[in-house]
Amino acid sequence: MKRTSFLVFLSMILVVLSAAVAADVPYLTGRVTDNAQILSARTHKALTESLKAHEDRTGNQVAVLTIASLDGEGIEEYAVRVFETWKLGRKGKDNGVLMIVVPEDRRMRIEVGYGLEGTLTDLMAGRIIQNVMAPRFRKGDYEGGIMAGAAAVVKVLEGGEAPPATGGSRAVKGSGGITEPDLPIPQRILFGAFIFGIIGLFTVIGIVTPGVGWFLYFFLIPFWAMFPIVVLGVRGALICLAGYLVIFPVAKLLFKNSEWYRKGVTSLRTKGGASIGGFTFSSSGRGFSSSSSGFSGGGGSSGGGGSSGSW
Repeated sequence: MKRTSFLVFLSMILVVLSAAVAADVPYLTGRVTDNAQILSARTHKALTESLKAHEDRTGNQVAVLTIASLDGEGIEEYAVRVFETWKLGRKGKDNGVLMIVVPEDRRMRIEVGYGLEGTLTDLMAGRIIQNVMAPRFRKGDYEGGIMAGAAAVVKVLEGGEAPPATGGSRAVKGSGGITEPDLPIPQRILFGAFIFGIIGLFTVIGIVTPGVGWFLYFFLIPFWAMFPIVVLGVRGALICLAGYLVIFPVAKLLFKNSEWYRKGVTSLRTKGGASIGGFTFSSSGRGFSSSSSGFSGGGGSSGGGGSSGSW
């Protein structure tokens, strides 16, 4: 009962924290809402006229929103909130499309209404982001990227083809595959504390422990290769793995000359075990156990538990 109450309390705290960092949904002022102020008056007018002409021809409602930062909120969640607040598309047809650009976060998204998902698929939206918008944004050309992206969306909705896939571009979060993380900052902190807390603890144990230390070095390589992707992305995980592969053996060699390390090696050889930092290690191959507490588990078990991009 206490455990259930704690979980409910923790869930309430997380909901409150998420609401606290959530960005406001701006008032719908037109087909183009430039809160980040990255569009000139001329571009704003031309884009508005283009989207109005498309709506007159097809009935589809396409809106563009720029906002400076989402203050840590995920762009997928924010896009859904804006879409539902603005109620884009006609009732019963759900034929709305929302394009969001967040310059300070370097994030963007094309949110597609249910009625247009078969026309403007996740793959097509991803290609527009990856091949049309992102290259221009990387050069600082926000106006060109938004205009070209909106034109590509309109083209697809009117029966045209999306830009072809090209190599050498950054990964875009769509329907599958390994992509860059798109978690809100609070979730990244929580996941990071959990992941790096666990593998970091075992890394330290491996460094300071004679005998079993080198076994842990090789054992932890796949964990350092994959777990950081959730928080840091592929590039960050590669940096972590490279750092681990170098720092672990260097630190191990440095500690090897310390007095307490030599005592541990001697104790393993003469007594078959050694105690370091509250952990008892055995040379019999059974690993290690903790002697710092008399607590142990009771044998219970647990049951478990559009497209975005960056530039």
